[in-house]
Amino acid sequence: MPIVTIKMLEGRTDDQKRALVEKVTEAVTETTQAPAERVSVVIEEMSPAHFGVGGTRASDKA
Repeated sequence: MPIVTIKMLEGRTDDQKRALVEKVTEAVTETTQAPAERVSVVIEEMSPAHFGVGGTRASDKA
């Protein structure tokens, strides 16, 4: 049973997240031949204050 975890900054709409889950499931079933009902997709959202790159938090970028 494939489990895919996606970590991203919060702010996407429900429609965007729904489409993401659908497309990721399609990609996994296509490449692994796992049945779609066995593919799990977990979206973990984080605040921009909790993520940084190159010493700068995402919330500090304008």
